[in-house]
Amino acid sequence: MVDGRGGEDAQDTARLEFAWTAIRAGLRRDIGARMFDQWLKPARLGAYCADSQTLDLLFTSDFTANFVTGQFGDRLRLAWRASGAGVREVRLLRAPDATGPRLLRVVEEAPAQADALVEVQVACNFQPRYRFEDFITGESNQFAFSAAQTMGAAEEPRFSPLFLHGGTGQGKTHLLHAIARAFSSHSPSEPVLYMSAERFMMEFVNAMRAHETMAFKARLRAARLLLIDDIQFIAGKGSTQEEFLHTINDLIDSGARIVVTADRAPQLLDGIDARILSRLAGGLVADIRPADLDLRLAILEAKRATAGDPPVPDAVIDFLARSIRSNVRELEGAFNKLIAYGQLTGRSIDLDFAQGMLADAVRASARRITVDEIQKACAAHYRIDPAEMRSKRRARAIARPRQVAMYLAKKMTPRSLPEIGRIFGGRDHSTVIHAVRTIEQLRETNPDIDADIRALQRQLEG
Repeated sequence: MVDGRGGEDAQDTARLEFAWTAIRAGLRRDIGARMFDQWLKPARLGAYCADSQTLDLLFTSDFTANFVTGQFGDRLRLAWRASGAGVREVRLLRAPDATGPRLLRVVEEAPAQADALVEVQVACNFQPRYRFEDFITGESNQFAFSAAQTMGAAEEPRFSPLFLHGGTGQGKTHLLHAIARAFSSHSPSEPVLYMSAERFMMEFVNAMRAHETMAFKARLRAARLLLIDDIQFIAGKGSTQEEFLHTINDLIDSGARIVVTADRAPQLLDGIDARILSRLAGGLVADIRPADLDLRLAILEAKRATAGDPPVPDAVIDFLARSIRSNVRELEGAFNKLIAYGQLTGRSIDLDFAQGMLADAVRASARRITVDEIQKACAAHYRIDPAEMRSKRRARAIARPRQVAMYLAKKMTPRSLPEIGRIFGGRDHSTVIHAVRTIEQLRETNPDIDADIRALQRQLEG
């Protein structure tokens, strides 16, 4: 809406809004949808002075207004002058009603203006739907979870930065947002800044082009909690790494909290400045390993508890946990797909339906476990010679590990019963059936056997 002076009528307002619609469409086409959506889409019409033919465009922060002025100011002025809407001059300003925490910082880069103050908008752009309460823990992620809770707590952590690393879809981003949520709950006035490393790089480059590096630096250094996701993406970017190093040095010196994630440990990151790696490794490094079977089952149980209808049988939960092993995100996505399809079509969910719906996801996720791998793992676990898996000996110390291996071969490979029998020394398929039934019964009555099976499954599934 245009905030015009008292004499401006509805016709002037409509003319300006019509022109702005056309100008926006042209800009989006010329500079690309991504750049437009990031910088120009939030802009709205402000005051218009008919005497000077000056129009204000309002933005959510000084940083954005300054960037757009340097990057697109001339283009905007030319577009408005050519529109026939009676605009000769355009001012790009921060909207008076812009929300969000603001800080005042002295401009250290300009000694001659040491008394000048710069308004810094620091966006709390984390996703509040990610909470610690919703993060399911197990052996593979408990340490990282505890470290993240410490970083978000009211008490000052004994370490900073916190470096979380793990494969794609294992929960790193969830923990980042949960840290931000927890921190903001006890320190709502303290600025929190979350961004991916790719966005850090893009905003830094744009700030340099627009000669707004001072505002960019002030914005980052105003944060009391800085969260950077996927730091590996600044590998090989010299100037970006230099700025990132200065940023984390300043924040660490000021007592701010820093959390960084990557897909691997600091010492394994190629193309990253050694000084950055030293700083990151100087705090606390915590890894998130792939979820084991027990954790995958716990995650699915938690989702089933809140999913509503249609109900998901235990057999389907077990199938998903054993089949989708690549990462937690894909596991949750497969579960959500089943629920959504069932709700939209009214169809009940059973094992056959799940296997058909998720065949592609299962093929993509599966790591081909071989019978040979199972035999070697069982032989090592029970400390027998791997050749005994195929021998004719029936001593209990040999027969029980062999039965465990047959059981796992049936559960973890697509091999048929006759194929499994042949691999185990040319045995008949009835021998395999007996072994599977024996181990199933023992798992229900013998905790040690059940623990052995679980440990071997975790080992084989990586």
